[in-house]
Amino acid sequence: MNATALCAVDDVPDGGARVVDAPEAGGSVVIVRRGGQVWAYANRCPHFSVPLDFEPGDVMCYRSQVLMCAHHSALFRFEDGHCIDGPCMGAGLDVVRVRVEAGTRVVLDR
Repeated sequence: MNATALCAVDDVPDGGARVVDAPEAGGSVVIVRRGGQVWAYANRCPHFSVPLDFEPGDVMCYRSQVLMCAHHSALFRFEDGHCIDGPCMGAGLDVVRVRVEAGTRVVLDR
């Protein structure tokens, strides 16, 4: 069975994020990258279940360390999606399991 590719690693800016549509993962997914590491989360803030991006596909990142929800400025760590500041502090983003395949593409890890 072939893995479901979400995007190329290089499509995600180093220290940044990219939003992809992934019906196999339940909908919109935010992929974040730092160097060769990638993490993915459902594009849904735990505060009010709103998307993290205000403009479609435009997720704010700060210092290659945290994602910021565009609606209420909650900050989430790249590594685990844990909210470290904002109205949902202590909550976390829903993890979407991914892996880098052949060093070039981000795929769902089932």
